[in-house]
Amino acid sequence: MLHKKIRHKKLARWIGGIALFLLVLLGGAAIYINAKWKPILGEKIRQGVEESSGHLYYIDFKDIHINLLSGNVVLDSLKLTPDTNIFNKLKKINKAPTHLYRIKLAHLKFSRVGILNAYLNKKIKINSIVLDHPSIDMIFHKVPKKPDTVKVEKTLYQQLSKSISSLHIGNIRVIDADFDYYSGTKKLNVVKHLKIDVKDFLVDSISQYDSTRVLHAKNIGFELAGYQSLTADQMYTIKVDSLKGSISRKTMILKGLKLIPMYPDLTFSRKYKVQKDRYSLSFTEMELTGLDFLSLHSNGSLHAGHLAIGAAKVAVFLNRELPPPSFDKGRNYPHNALKRLPIATRIDTVSLKGVDVAYTEYDTKTNERGTLKLENLGGKIFNVSNDSLRLLKHPHAYADLSTKILGTGKLNVKIDFNLTDKNAAFSYTGHVEPFDMRILNPLASSLGLVSIESGKVKQLDFNISANERRSAGTVKFLYNDLKVSLLKENEAGEKKKKGLLSFLANAILIKNDNPSKGDPVRIAHVTMERVPQASFFNLMWKSVFLGIREAVGIGVVPIKPMVEPKKSREEMREKREAERRKEKPKQPKKIG
Repeated sequence: MLHKKIRHKKLARWIGGIALFLLVLLGGAAIYINAKWKPILGEKIRQGVEESSGHLYYIDFKDIHINLLSGNVVLDSLKLTPDTNIFNKLKKINKAPTHLYRIKLAHLKFSRVGILNAYLNKKIKINSIVLDHPSIDMIFHKVPKKPDTVKVEKTLYQQLSKSISSLHIGNIRVIDADFDYYSGTKKLNVVKHLKIDVKDFLVDSISQYDSTRVLHAKNIGFELAGYQSLTADQMYTIKVDSLKGSISRKTMILKGLKLIPMYPDLTFSRKYKVQKDRYSLSFTEMELTGLDFLSLHSNGSLHAGHLAIGAAKVAVFLNRELPPPSFDKGRNYPHNALKRLPIATRIDTVSLKGVDVAYTEYDTKTNERGTLKLENLGGKIFNVSNDSLRLLKHPHAYADLSTKILGTGKLNVKIDFNLTDKNAAFSYTGHVEPFDMRILNPLASSLGLVSIESGKVKQLDFNISANERRSAGTVKFLYNDLKVSLLKENEAGEKKKKGLLSFLANAILIKNDNPSKGDPVRIAHVTMERVPQASFFNLMWKSVFLGIREAVGIGVVPIKPMVEPKKSREEMREKREAERRKEKPKQPKKIG
């Protein structure tokens, strides 16, 4: 029994000694190989980046750590920098990329790298690569388009085949990145907390022609949460709840987009010296499908099959107490604004659903706000594009939209935009279903000092052609039993009916029905010259409004150029009080 215990102890010492020897041997080998391979691996990494980018990029790092047993590799203080000299050379021969990148991070981590297999067989297999808290700059450069050529560019595998036979990375993750977007040297946007996830990245002789992969990966996704920033003029806050996209699936979903004004409506407007629209926007969801990310990256052009805009609220406020702007608002026509976009854009179809629009004006004569509401706006817009090649075959965009005016009168309007016409030509037709005209009273009373006593719209149809300068067309307005009251405002701001004038208006001016008994239907033929300060939508609705006035019997009233608006009631009262003080005789001073 004693001999057995002695033999067991000897065996244990032998096994322990051998294990210790092996550990020391492996440790020594690891230290030796680590010291030997560090410069080799470092040089291979630098060489691989330069060769795969055509020497456009070079990489630098402070140190490299290799764990032979676990297969983990860590690069410290890494920088990826573009070579501007190479970029300028590529630019001269029309081969420069649209975007350049600068990347900085404290640590780049490679896990479970098959180091021996890479060294012996030139096959690199990595379980994952992690970029934690990197700083990424993306710089847009407007470069000439590449000329058409039959020359086939080398694939990434063909460029790397001298150094490696295959490269497989299971997962590449970018965690909590700071992303800055530049146009040249000008910083346009700053994004925090960006996440990117690349699945199954593979470069080998077979996968180089795999059409199911995008940029050699099975899927590339990105996500942004809780984005918030101020606009350049510091007048709005932009908020985004989340942004998710998949390059492989060609989709991008934006949720909770808000444009929030920094000040209440009147305070906001008085920050400017001229009239300025104030916007408040809230979009529940916007989804792009069929989005060509590769074209966006390589050419800086935005091509998408479909943009769906879900439930949204749009509020616009305009203060009429200020003088109008000096510039011509014709430049902001939708198709003119589309031309000014800095990138070539093409969206085949835009769908709107459940959009509520409220347009409010502050009137200085009444010191009140009048609001026109278009509820549940929906429909489709086709061929939204400024792409010159696309416009050669498809020069028109078409909109087919429907909404409810103040929640009751259903309006359908079709708009045909000529995207190539130098005068921004467009035409539109529309139909309004029956509604009670008294629903217009909040708007008519606040902005027009008119109260509609009765009136039923049977039908409103319009067909108008227009451009930057003018409009012309026909308006057919059918209605019954129209009666109005003209209002006046007293010193206290109360509205009173102008009895005699209201009677005369109903008895002499206004035609109570169209068609009148025994008469044919009255169809208005309208023409209108747009003043420079009038917007696209102002031209649209005023052209229809002129036709309605003519049908009602008030006649066509010329649209005069906008002038300095009248002073508010408070200003007029202060002026009168100042004049009374001047007229009041001064009391003689008492002597002694």
